[in-house]
Amino acid sequence: MFLADMHCDTISKLYYELKRGERTNLLSNHLQIDLIKLKKANYILQNFAVFVDTGIEKHPYQCAKGLITTFKNEINNNKNLIRQVTTVEEIFKNQKNGRISALLTLEEGDICEGDEKKLEELYEDGVRMMTFTWNYENSLATKEGLTSKGISFLSKMEALGILPDVSHLSKAGFYDVYRYSTKPFVASHSNAVSLCNHKRNLSDDMIRKIAEKGGVIGVNFYGVFLENEPENGIYYSKVNRIADHIMHMIHVGGISCVGLGTDFDGFNGSVEITDCSQMFLLIQELKSRNLTESEIEAVCYRNIINVYKETFKK
Repeated sequence: MFLADMHCDTISKLYYELKRGERTNLLSNHLQIDLIKLKKANYILQNFAVFVDTGIEKHPYQCAKGLITTFKNEINNNKNLIRQVTTVEEIFKNQKNGRISALLTLEEGDICEGDEKKLEELYEDGVRMMTFTWNYENSLATKEGLTSKGISFLSKMEALGILPDVSHLSKAGFYDVYRYSTKPFVASHSNAVSLCNHKRNLSDDMIRKIAEKGGVIGVNFYGVFLENEPENGIYYSKVNRIADHIMHMIHVGGISCVGLGTDFDGFNGSVEITDCSQMFLLIQELKSRNLTESEIEAVCYRNIINVYKETFKK
């Protein structure tokens, strides 16, 4: 079974560890994702988020460029195992040659500092997906929805071939993306509010709206987004609960709207799937839910590839 994951924060972790002078790399490390683990699990695609906390970093664009340099250096150092991609054709070529594909994404729309020229420059760097916000209101979106600049950015993203990502966006912002978008959009790492009543999760109507647009939801492995109540003060990330969210989304939006968005290296807590090499545990669980081989393939990688086909430029 091949695997594709729409969201991890591994590059941010590596970037700050390297800044502190630690010896670390993408090939083999202590994190939830490295190339040896990805290869072991049969990944064909991993999205790597360029995440900037604008509450800490005062020059988000400059910081993002540093993260991208780290990403490109690590890819270049391991060209025999992984290559950066910007098209679906490149993903298939890498798969044929036994290499993993790496796709750049942005987590925090104000990385662009409200400047569409910076968005264009990041597109040239290979960015193909972007969230409008992280945990703060910004120039693109507030609790009340997309700003006029956010609506303009949405149009620009679609024209360039950058997938709009509604994870972290407010409810009003979500419906603005649905209203103004002309192409599919995604929620790269979000779960179902019907199973876990967290503001970061999606209502059944939102799930249906993403499906209606031809988009995909990447199920998040963070226990806080999986469980309503902690056990002994801990929000455990359990395989059966991840599968519950997947099955619910399939029931609400159909098999084509569900994918993986693990959020590996972006959260703390007790996890049953300790790192990406343990993804076989989820595949086993999905088989026990009586999903067919083709349905599991759809969730594990095909749906993500298909939405990229619809939105990326050649």
